[in-house]
Amino acid sequence: MIRSHPRRQTPARPTRPRGRSASLALALTALAAAVAGVLLPATAAGAHGFSSVVYADATTAPDGGVRTTLDLEYDLLVASAAEKQKDQGLFDQGMDLFQTGEEATAMNDHADTVVAYVTDRFTVSAGGEPCAPSRAGDITVHERDSVPYATLVLDFACADGGHATGHELRSGLFPDSEDYVRDTKTIVTYDLDGKDGSAALDAAHPSFSTEQTGGERFGEFFLLGAEHLLGGIDHILFLLALIVGSRRLRDVVLAATTFTVAHSITFLLAALGFVTVPAAVVEPVIALSIAVVAAWYLWSVRRRVTMSPAELALDVRPTPSGPLGLDRADWLRLGVVFLFGLVHGLGFASALGIDEPWSWTLLWSLLIFNVGIEAVQLGIIAVVFPLLVLLRKRAPRVGLWVGIAVAAVVTAVALFWFVGRVLGLEWG
Repeated sequence: MIRSHPRRQTPARPTRPRGRSASLALALTALAAAVAGVLLPATAAGAHGFSSVVYADATTAPDGGVRTTLDLEYDLLVASAAEKQKDQGLFDQGMDLFQTGEEATAMNDHADTVVAYVTDRFTVSAGGEPCAPSRAGDITVHERDSVPYATLVLDFACADGGHATGHELRSGLFPDSEDYVRDTKTIVTYDLDGKDGSAALDAAHPSFSTEQTGGERFGEFFLLGAEHLLGGIDHILFLLALIVGSRRLRDVVLAATTFTVAHSITFLLAALGFVTVPAAVVEPVIALSIAVVAAWYLWSVRRRVTMSPAELALDVRPTPSGPLGLDRADWLRLGVVFLFGLVHGLGFASALGIDEPWSWTLLWSLLIFNVGIEAVQLGIIAVVFPLLVLLRKRAPRVGLWVGIAVAAVVTAVALFWFVGRVLGLEWG
């Protein structure tokens, strides 16, 4: 998940055996390698790593050109602009004023540096010809998702006003090569050339044209949703906790469906601006939800740990006679998954941060983003659950201990994140 922009540390100054035992050992070795891949980036940079989102709102300027209102993370902008434009004064003043309420002073004292950096990486063109940028008003600083953001308004003057061919917006802000963040997204909302909607730009899809078809735009949102889930380790761990805690295909299908319905509700409500919950609340609860679901499985299998392999092989859970073949414990688990799914939906919505009036185009964009999330989620289930079922059938004790090991590690990592997020630490 692109998180709600975790607060990073102040950037540095710009310089830059055999048989069943063998199977168990092999399984645990593979698990340890996977866990290491999770823990190392998690310890270094939280659950999602240091990623950033730029917000751009493009409208028709008073003079007929294009007015873009850009929201950029303050400390990241200071470090990147100072380094690339070789303005040590911006870095010194910008860091001295960081979190003092006077950040805008540094921005405006070094406005030429800031504008030069931004306009070199964010451009508007019409008919293949670049539009000339100019700053409109002072740079301001405000908080967005508890993180300081600088707001820069630029007017782009185009030769033909874009009337013949529409406008193309291109963003290469805060690229990976600058080594401060990775996978920067630029979320564009626009009302230009008689069209309105949203677009998601990144390194793979750096540009957007108002002449773009609906299919192309929705395709970008599908990929953005898929990439968001793949990049959000905490959501993947929650899914793994659901998978290892399911002994029947019915269990995992109902759990995944419940999670999908729940997070879809709050995702749409939050992305459309009907529900607002601070990231300081959402992120710790997401981490806690992962720990609870994983620990639930550990509690449920405590009796099976002492069983022999033969007993485990025969320990097939009968289908309860209740609705949908679920007993009271199953319904309680689904209820917990639903509640936590509601919170995860708020986390998914933070990846977009769209702030524009209601429109059917916006709704469809959000739905396609959600479909991208679901496609990856279903793909993970389709790969992991059959392998786990096969392992449990072929080597019941190995399958049991692999599930326990995965759940134990997921619980530990989630609690680690929970404490970090509650205390506002970098490793949360």
